[in-house]
Amino acid sequence: MGKPEQFQEFLAPIRQALERLPEHRSGKNTRYSLTEAGLSAFAVFYMQSPSFLAHQRDMQRQRGRNNVQSLFGVAQIPSDSQLRNLLDPADPAGLRTPFWEYYAQLETTGHLKVYCGVGGTYLISLDGSENFSSEKVHCPNCRVTLREGQARYSHGVLLAVLGAPEQETVICLEPEFITPQDGHAKQDCEQQAIKRWIERNAPRFAPGRVTILTDDLHCHYPLCKLLTQQHLHFILTCKEASHPALYEEIHLLEQVPGAIGTQVVEKWQGRRRERWVYRWVEQVPLRGELETLMVNWCELTIYAGATDQPVYHCAWATDHPVTAKTVPEIVAGGRSRWKVENEGFNVLKNQGYNFEHNFGHGQQQLSNVLLTLLLLAFLCHTVLALTCTTYQAVRRELGTRRTFFNDLRALTRYVYFPDWQALLMFMYQRLGLPPPASPDQDLVDLLTRLHAA
Repeated sequence: MGKPEQFQEFLAPIRQALERLPEHRSGKNTRYSLTEAGLSAFAVFYMQSPSFLAHQRDMQRQRGRNNVQSLFGVAQIPSDSQLRNLLDPADPAGLRTPFWEYYAQLETTGHLKVYCGVGGTYLISLDGSENFSSEKVHCPNCRVTLREGQARYSHGVLLAVLGAPEQETVICLEPEFITPQDGHAKQDCEQQAIKRWIERNAPRFAPGRVTILTDDLHCHYPLCKLLTQQHLHFILTCKEASHPALYEEIHLLEQVPGAIGTQVVEKWQGRRRERWVYRWVEQVPLRGELETLMVNWCELTIYAGATDQPVYHCAWATDHPVTAKTVPEIVAGGRSRWKVENEGFNVLKNQGYNFEHNFGHGQQQLSNVLLTLLLLAFLCHTVLALTCTTYQAVRRELGTRRTFFNDLRALTRYVYFPDWQALLMFMYQRLGLPPPASPDQDLVDLLTRLHAA
């Protein structure tokens, strides 16, 4: 990975964001800084090891040095309770900047070209999920619902990820928390979170550069109008049960020969032949009310073999022009919405990040601060997978994500490494991999730009 200090440069956006958090302590008890607390929590998520800090405290007592200090630049490791107390009053909004700094540099270095979809736009999927629930533990930022007379407290988050049909990984963007809003009597919801995320972040993108993907719940007039006003394209799942006026128009057009565009493609999928039937029509009303929006509609139905029984069907509303040439690309983009589930939430919940685990709830903002740091760790892993050939080679040789992080946990518990380069090269050499043909120039370029920023 080049110079030993490169990993510290790589983490610079996170460190700088933590350093900008306002100090909330008024007394003299400031032995540990907010930055040390934040980086210590980040290290737990980055190493996917809930016991990482405890093991490094043991190493510090026994050897006078530890891997939290050498790998993450933490001079003193706070205790778990001190860490939670320090981070509880912090505003997670102060940690939004690193997401966009990594995104901007990946774009500048050309690593986002493979994430372009229909019309050369970036495909950003938005979806919400619950990450905490309890009938006892709660804070002012919890949503409250009643179930059989029993109050249930929960936290939810809207996840935004950049994905593409052919890419195995997604790039995590700034999250939006579903939490009670000042001045609003109603409970917050996923739809309001999407609106806030778009209004805040649409100006970051060049007009027409992004296509937003959501499920059918959000395929409605207010969101489509907002996306249009913000110069964002959209491909939104569009079910018949949710859009009676739109489908009434389509059924009328079906009676007119040639009014509905149709294209049939035969595909061999390894074990069977499939028939992909695309249909589309342009300029149909999204809803039946006087104030509506004209959208383009397309659908894909897949039949296995010569049967007439579909094995897959879905439809979308979009503002992209739909033609025989563009419909496969639009459909591929619409289907990639599942990336936020499969490569987003599924990985976060089941591949070592423990998305739904209560690492600490706190009385103010702790739960959301910790989740933001967890998502930053998820993003950093993706950035390394895109830019660092040494990291790629080790991950590829070990096969599974689980094996890679099991090895990280074991090595850093018992062995001291002076820097991330030494740790990664130790793994690289012990796996018997050939000497790297060239340095990780892509990562060097990325770090140079991050340092300059």
